Amino acid sequence: MKDKSKPDNPLVPVVSKLINCIIVMFLLILVMVFLLVKYIPNTLEKIETNNTSITSEKNGNFTDEAKKLELDQKDTIDYWTAPDIASLNLNENKDLILYGKDLIVHTSEYFGQKGKLVKNNTNGLNCQNCHLEAGTKIFGNNFSAVASTYPKYRARSGTKEDIYKRVNDCFERSLNGKGLDTNSKEMQGIVSYIKWLGKDVKNGDKPNGSGLKDLVFLDRASNPEKGKMVYLEKCQSCHQANGAGKLNAEKTGYIYPPLWGGNSYNDGAGLYRIATFAKYVKYNMPQGINHSSPQLSDEEALDVAAFVNSKVRPHKNIKFDWPKIEEKPFDHPFGPYADGFNEKQHKYGPFPPIKNKLEEMNKEKD
Repeated sequence: MKDKSKPDNPLVPVVSKLINCIIVMFLLILVMVFLLVKYIPNTLEKIETNNTSITSEKNGNFTDEAKKLELDQKDTIDYWTAPDIASLNLNENKDLILYGKDLIVHTSEYFGQKGKLVKNNTNGLNCQNCHLEAGTKIFGNNFSAVASTYPKYRARSGTKEDIYKRVNDCFERSLNGKGLDTNSKEMQGIVSYIKWLGKDVKNGDKPNGSGLKDLVFLDRASNPEKGKMVYLEKCQSCHQANGAGKLNAEKTGYIYPPLWGGNSYNDGAGLYRIATFAKYVKYNMPQGINHSSPQLSDEEALDVAAFVNSKVRPHKNIKFDWPKIEEKPFDHPFGPYADGFNEKQHKYGPFPPIKNKLEEMNKEKD
């Protein structure tokens, strides 16, 4: 008699086991896919972030990720810090230093159109329109290295200059006015303040963050027309469409200084050099930004500098400037030159060929 407990087909148990194995394998695959989706992207992201190279395109503009890494690295630099004004004491000639600071911040109230000391001695700008935050801002044309490096030889005059000469240069060029009497209380106050700011800097040293931060120059000439678009988008809301700036309510000085026209800096000022202007605006403008968070690219900064400096402004007789023409900088806009390049290229660029030529000339001289 047949045993009916056994299956009719002997393959049934085998197939059943295979099906169970397939189900288990399918479940394992699902689990593995889940784990891959959940964890692997994070790992890859970390690897990619850690291996990001700090590279820039031809205009010196970093990708967002590389720029962040580059800035993180620079944040570790020990930048100069201005001494605390609240720490001043009578032994440091406190009153004179404070007076000097007030003159830097409110120059126009003393020497502008309605100046309480001398009327119409300047164009109405304040020293801190160029030397930001009363000469204390990092890469804001601060005064940190003035006391430690002056007196020094300056190629523009071809002579050894002291701080008094440097201050009066600013009055005569950036403020388009008349210099101060060296013995006046005002000059003594300004110089005392500048020296006090640099009191902790060793003689001959230039602290990190002094002067202006460099940028990458273009392989083309700076373009005033492109710069006009930058100006309209990012500058005119403060400096106005006509570049005339904005006066305060009392009309004793400017909230936002004029960038061209009769009350702006003259063509003998340092800012009339496009490379200098570009470095200044890239790392300081619009107001509120600093060198670690610029809003302008190198290209935008150079183009807007070309636009602003293509505009009409006061003229200064500079026939005695740069008595040794071979010492003229690459972006000095007035000839003659010893390097063979013309005025247009010296003003608008491209600057790298001029810089290279000047370096070769200096090597030959050495």
